[in-house]
Amino acid sequence: MDRQAEVRTFLTTRRERLTPEQAGVPLPGGRRRVKGLRREEVAMLAGVSTDYYTRIERGNLSGASESVLDSLARALQMDEAERVHLFDLAAIANKSGRASSSSSRSPRVREGVQRIVDSISAPAYARNTHTDILYANRLCRALFSTAYSDASSGFNFARFLFLDPRSREYYVHWETVARDLVAALRVEAGKNPYDRGLSDLVGELSTRSDEFRTWWAAHNVKLHTRSTKKMHHPAVGEIELTGEALVLPADPGLIIVTYTVEPNSPSEQALSFLASWTGEQPPAALNDMRPEAG
Repeated sequence: MDRQAEVRTFLTTRRERLTPEQAGVPLPGGRRRVKGLRREEVAMLAGVSTDYYTRIERGNLSGASESVLDSLARALQMDEAERVHLFDLAAIANKSGRASSSSSRSPRVREGVQRIVDSISAPAYARNTHTDILYANRLCRALFSTAYSDASSGFNFARFLFLDPRSREYYVHWETVARDLVAALRVEAGKNPYDRGLSDLVGELSTRSDEFRTWWAAHNVKLHTRSTKKMHHPAVGEIELTGEALVLPADPGLIIVTYTVEPNSPSEQALSFLASWTGEQPPAALNDMRPEAG
């Protein structure tokens, strides 16, 4: 990925979305020819010169101090995810030489992590930053039986969302889930724009999915550590789950995700029904099951 182009487009899109009224910038008479704020207005709000901000927006973050980055984040009214992304881009720019090109695609999940995932009573899986599902407990495999029906050893969550039409039936609010995933991948790209595995994934999805290509170009970012999703499982119907992401400090790039349900809710009943079948049926077989009317 082109690091300077990443910085340039990210800052430009943040500036263009912010109106003078939102930023508290006085509006002199006359017609504005730019969308959102002008560069000189951002520079004024951030307390830097227009020339310096222009250099930054053109993609040169080298030497930008933490205080300058903080000022830019405040001036452009960035949320926490956007601020983290800006600092990640600056960290890459200030490294000597190229960033690591190593891939976060782990060949396997070590046995200790597998035991942790298996010991969790809720659906749980371990994934890398490319959204490869590397290991899942039995209940999670049953929950994602649609995806596992074609890939018993694991699957890539981003490819499932954008390239498998069944995902649109599986997720009740598919667009929200898909947009959030694109924004989370943007965060990862900011941490290491030279990650070949991630670049290949983004290139593939951009080529094969118009929606992914459009949302990727928007440069939106999100820290995807917690989310609530409604799923329509072929065996148990609609189920609402809350996902929590747990980072493993000893395994860089590896994340455990767990899904829980509201106690005493229809979703808890649906998950209990799914769990009752899990010990007897392979995950793929759950696609053909329907609970009998009681």
